[in-house]
Formats: sequence, structure tokens, C-alpha cells
Amino acid sequence: MKILLASQSPRRKELLAGLGFEFEVVKIDCDEILPENIQISDAAAYLSELKAESYESLSENEVLLTADTIVSFENQILGKPKDKDEARKMIRSLSGKTHQVYTGITLKTVHKTITETDVAEVEFDEISDNEIDFYIENYKPFDKAGSYGIQEWLGMAKIKSIKGSFYTIMGLPTHLVYKNLKQIQKFPK
Repeated sequence: MKILLASQSPRRKELLAGLGFEFEVVKIDCDEILPENIQISDAAAYLSELKAESYESLSENEVLLTADTIVSFENQILGKPKDKDEARKMIRSLSGKTHQVYTGITLKTVHKTITETDVAEVEFDEISDNEIDFYIENYKPFDKAGSYGIQEWLGMAKIKSIKGSFYTIMGLPTHLVYKNLKQIQKFPK
């Protein structure tokens, strides 16, 4: 089956390629709006499925992969920062504390849809204002939930511990993607 990755994320492209799959990148236009009372643990899966439902030109021999990552701290979702001030505020709130990262994936064929979520816990060391400013100026984390990328300087220098998959935090729980893509090959036609 031909894999269609509905993501512009260079990290997701890198991870899917790293699993050994060939794929084509497709674009999906979708308003990513969460229902008001959704549980944080369900939000990433909801958005991933919403993206998959928005793609209408799936054919018989194709499987669509969508994903969404949510950073949660003290029962609040930390989205992508709008500007430097919001990024600074988010990173400062995570300094010296533990937060959760949920990544939901959806695999969709014309016959079936599978959605799963993986969660990881991340504990940061204390991060000074100078370190926050250095990171924002040099890495511009405005396209990242929670204002940071684990694979970048802040992750390398300041993450004390991780409980769960590194790749879930990076934006694609590769173990779930691999397991489900193998499963899809067994779907009845």
C-alpha cells in the first residue's frame, strides 16, 4: 500500500523515513479546534482523527497517516507559541518541572481507521532566563507545541528525565506507527 503522510513536519518525515517506509507527503486543510470539554489525554487523538477525516481523496491502495502532538502541564494544553513572549512564558513554566506529551496517530484506509495515542513524561532541569532567550533566539520554536523540540538544544541541555518514548515527544510514536502499518497490510480488501 502507498503511504500518504499528512504532515509538513520535517521531524515526522525524518522519523517515518527512518522506519524504512517510502511515502508521499500530502497537505490537509483542517481547522484544528478542540471541543470545549475534551479530556487532555484525548485531544491529540481527536485532532489526528479530525485531520484524517478532512482528507477526501483516499484510494483503495493508499493509507493515510496523520498525527498531532499536545503538551500538557498542570491540566493545561500548551500549544504552539504565537510570539517570543508566549514561548518564554511556556518554557519558564516548564522549568524544573514535569509535564506530559501526548501524540495521537491515525491510520486511515478506505475500509478502516485506527487511532492511538502514546504519552510520555518529561522532566526539565531549571532553565534560566538567559538560557530561555538563547534557545528562542537560536531555535525559534514557534512551530512546536510547548515551545520546544526535544531534539534541539533545550532538550539536549535541560531534560533531566523521560518516561516513555523519545519519538512520541518528537512528534511521532514510531513504535505505534510501525505496528499499525504492519497490521494494515493484513486488512481484508
